[in-house]
Amino acid sequence: MAAITDERVRGFLEESARTGKLGYTAADGRPLVVPVWYALDGDEVVFTTGKDSAKGASIARDPRLVLCVDKEDGHKFAQIQGEAVTTEDPGEVLRAAVAIAARYVSPDKAEKVGNRIASPGQLAVRLRPTKVVTSDNLRD
Repeated sequence: MAAITDERVRGFLEESARTGKLGYTAADGRPLVVPVWYALDGDEVVFTTGKDSAKGASIARDPRLVLCVDKEDGHKFAQIQGEAVTTEDPGEVLRAAVAIAARYVSPDKAEKVGNRIASPGQLAVRLRPTKVVTSDNLRD
């Protein structure tokens, strides 16, 4: 089984500013998928969300999540299944938000965007992988 620490998986997840597709379970049991900006921190995926958002409420009920990152053509992907751990600590939220912003905006704007993302009521969410699945051609 692949892991985020696997060089090819990590390289794929970090090689460009792809948006992750986060799967979670709605209050009524429906599966939902939403786009998220993310960053890697060690062997965990980090993203932010509002504590009172649908994602935040779902994670509080059921921390099991899945994140899929793929190339635009869909031929290569990495799927990270795992459990979320959240924090409201302002320092942790800010650190996560700036790291995430640095992947998607120019370096001179990352801190400003991170500060805007890390507003009151935000959570830093760490997805701790239990399983990583990749397309067979990820290494090609």
